[in-house]
Amino acid sequence: MSSIESLIRAVPDFPKPGVTFRDITPLLADAGGFARCIDAMAEPWQGSEIQAVCGIESRGFIFGAALAQKLHAGFVPLRKPNKLPPPVVEVEYQLEYGVDRLQARNDALRPNERVLLVDDVLATGGTLAAARTLVEKLGGTVCGAALVIELAALQGRARWRDDVPLHALLRY
Repeated sequence: MSSIESLIRAVPDFPKPGVTFRDITPLLADAGGFARCIDAMAEPWQGSEIQAVCGIESRGFIFGAALAQKLHAGFVPLRKPNKLPPPVVEVEYQLEYGVDRLQARNDALRPNERVLLVDDVLATGGTLAAARTLVEKLGGTVCGAALVIELAALQGRARWRDDVPLHALLRY
């Protein structure tokens, strides 16, 4: 993991004082590092019969599409509002200051399709919890979540039900 971690740039006081932003763009720019990252993210799910990988907008698309290919699964984008033509299914969720929504095509998943949720960062957990609710609303079965980074101090894992595995490559 240290080779992957070395490709994530810490940016102090961004976007505001006291916050350390974890910039994944150097990781994405390094072909070998990105490949190692996808291999490491896929490893816990090998043999688990994942049928669809749902990537959360927007950086979850990058990791999710590559992970879907690695796991021989389909890819389903979970989008912000007004990005998909109707009909869509949506879930509204709370942000620190307001609300947001995630949407997917109403036919994006087959009943009981085995789904892996993917995103780049787990912070407070609201987006990941909403993604899980959306997949369940679509009739899918969430088998787990794969993340590059978990910001442990923000306690997002506490919003994730323990009955399904959640794997993060790096914890800060």
